[in-house]
Amino acid sequence: MTESISIAISVLALAISGTTAWLTLFRRGTVRMTQPTVIFFGLDAPRASAEEGLPKIYLRTLLFATSKRGRVIESMHVTLSRNEAKQNFNIWVYGEQKLVRGSGLYVGENGVSANHHFLAPDDDSASFRFRQGKYRLEVFAHILGDKKPKRLHFQDLKITADLASQLEAKGAGLYFDWGPDSEEYIPHVESRPPSPDLAEVSALLGLTSRSTGRADKPRSG
Repeated sequence: MTESISIAISVLALAISGTTAWLTLFRRGTVRMTQPTVIFFGLDAPRASAEEGLPKIYLRTLLFATSKRGRVIESMHVTLSRNEAKQNFNIWVYGEQKLVRGSGLYVGENGVSANHHFLAPDDDSASFRFRQGKYRLEVFAHILGDKKPKRLHFQDLKITADLASQLEAKGAGLYFDWGPDSEEYIPHVESRPPSPDLAEVSALLGLTSRSTGRADKPRSG
């Protein structure tokens, strides 16, 4: 009887050790994303006074890993669809007080909370505008070791005719603030950058004036 109990305890201890090792050392897990508290549609600070800024999507969220070992995000991008049209925002910049170009972001189980800025490519955004219509926003991450990008989040949003009209004003941006009671985004337009650090994005990306070939001073918020 005593021998049987000892064997059972040993087997249980071995099982617990194996489970712990799998959870901490071998289980890869994945990366997930919380509901963004705010989503912004608008234009980035222009590189020169005579030019228009690139279309931008800004959001704030928490990225976290589902495993103890964590995962590494190689890159992130956003896809915005309206009817049959689709626009990729593949220039990724993130940070809190200081912005950095997104690349090789380690995400642990405790998560990384940050502001994420996604800009459309310079050569692919001349005709893109945030017009009236129904939109689907999708956030993708290319996680190191995975063959395909993972969709972290999608959200359906709507720009009404009134909001689209307000967006025509210079410097205007559309904010979708998450309402915890209504469990939906509440839109409003403001004529100011979404946060004080947005003017740093163009300088951080090395965008220069086409006419002079020099870096322009970032526009203040």
